[in-house]
Order: sequence, then structure tokens, then C-alpha cells
Amino acid sequence: MNTGSIAFLFPGQGSQTVGMGKDLFERFPVARQTFEEADQALGKKLSQLCFEGPEDQLRLTENTQPAILTVSVAAWRVLDEKGIKPVFAAGHSLGEYSAHVAAQTISFSDAVRTVRNRGKYMQEAVPVGTGAMAAILGMSLDAVAAVCGDAAQGEVCEPANINSPEQIVISGHAAAVERGVKLAQERGAKRAILLPVSAPFHCSLMKPAQERLAVDLQKLQFSAPKIPVVCNVYAKPVEDAESAREALIRQVTGSVNWSDSVQLPIARGVQTFVEVGPGKVLCGLMRQIDRSKKCLNVEDEASLQKTLEYLTTSPVKT
Repeated sequence: MNTGSIAFLFPGQGSQTVGMGKDLFERFPVARQTFEEADQALGKKLSQLCFEGPEDQLRLTENTQPAILTVSVAAWRVLDEKGIKPVFAAGHSLGEYSAHVAAQTISFSDAVRTVRNRGKYMQEAVPVGTGAMAAILGMSLDAVAAVCGDAAQGEVCEPANINSPEQIVISGHAAAVERGVKLAQERGAKRAILLPVSAPFHCSLMKPAQERLAVDLQKLQFSAPKIPVVCNVYAKPVEDAESAREALIRQVTGSVNWSDSVQLPIARGVQTFVEVGPGKVLCGLMRQIDRSKKCLNVEDEASLQKTLEYLTTSPVKT
């Protein structure tokens, strides 16, 4: 099988749906084993929550994060069994943990427990209703940064996710973010919309969560990644255990530099990307970052077969 240069992309929060992972669980023993491992590590039936819901419970960030990680790792293990090996991995926010499991930097059971706590800490960092996030479409990063600076007025309003040249998410105090939306609209953004999130992720308001998570991450066993993992905060590969740990700590309050994180493997010759886990959010962003690159996804048997078919019949350019 000539699969050439492939990068794996792992999704973050927002990609969850009730029923995710069930098909993989039923059809592939390695996926079933992944869900059983997660249930054991957490001491609760995460698998049942993924497959049956209820949706309001799955949407709670301390459940969403381990759920998406588990589905992503199940999909990655199935791909790995089929002999599909990436030359780079990257994950959007929470997805960076999935990437590190794939790179054997951290164990899956450690990762699933850590992201449950990460979700809890992030939710508890800011009282509900005091923070917000908004997507700004069709505006440059410099222009969005200027909007944030003018909207802050002594509060927090910061670029949180630089998802593509066309989409930047801002985060901070609710009133400041609402001012940012209004200013962006006035200054020519195509769209500026508040997002239905439970907390203002990836901004300085997350400092209490960062400090709590740092304590947990310092206790974990990290190894040097077996494949380069492009980290969110620096949009560069982390190549040793301590750099991987530090990037995951910094990530809580730092921006997700997703566009640059995807551009790096492209600059190193990667032509084909596989989104590993629920949904196709990252493939959608890829079309905005570089339409000339192929982005496949694996979340169930049908998408797996389609991806394997493409990789086995279309030699990937290196």
C-alpha cells in the first residue's frame, strides 16, 4: 500500500453527537477495547453516554472531552491496525490529547482521565454566563486583534481560535465579546456570531483551569512523541516529553493556531489529511486553508472504507 505522506487531524469540542463511535464499537474489537478501557479508567459508562446520550449530559464539557477523545482513539486504532501511519499529527484543542495518544506520548487511560478533569476545570474557572465566545468570519487576524483591543474596555476579549484565514473565534467576558461582535460587524466582517458554549475557552480567564491542570499534567508519565505532534500554541512540532507537557499546559489560556498548525505539514510536503474522530469540522476548515489538499475522515465503518479505498487506489504524492 503506497500511502505516501499523510497527516492525522483530531477534532475538538463541538464535534460530538449521540451515537458516535457505536458503529466502530460493534464492528472492530480494537475499538470495543478502547471504549471498555475508557469506562474502566473513568469508573462510569462513557460508552453508553456516547451511544445513547442523553444529549444534554454528553454536552457537559467534562463528558464531552473524554467522549470525543475515546471515539478519536478508537478510530485511530482501527486505522493503525489497517497499516495507515501518519508522518504528522495535530489536534484542535482537546484533539491535541488524541494526537499525543496516537504518538504514544501519553497513555490512553491517563489521557481520558486528564481530559475529564480538564473539562471540569475549564467549566469551573468562570461562573456560567459571565464568559462568551464568538466566531468572526471574513476578517484578518490583525483586524480581529484590533477589534478585541477596542472591545475589551478593561475586560478580557482575545483571539482564541485562529481556525482558518476566514474564521477566527474570540473569547472573554460576555459583555466584551458582545462589544467585539458589534465592532466586527461595523468594520466589515462577513459575519460575527455568538457561539453556544458553556465557558470562554482559550483566553486568560482560563488561568485557574490552567493552574489546576498543570498540577495533574506534572504527575503524568510523558514520553518523546513517536511521530511529530504539531502543538496548538506554537504551531510547531513538539519533539520531547517536556515540550509536549508544557504545550498542553499553555494551551488552556493560549490561542489555538490551527491554520498555521495545518500549514506546517503542508510546507513539509503532506498532500493528504485524515480527520480521525467524530464529524468533519476540520475537513471543512481545510477547504478554507488549502483547497488543493485532500481531507478524508474516519468516524465509522463507511467512512473508514471510503478512506482506505482512496489511500489504496490513489498513490499519495510525497
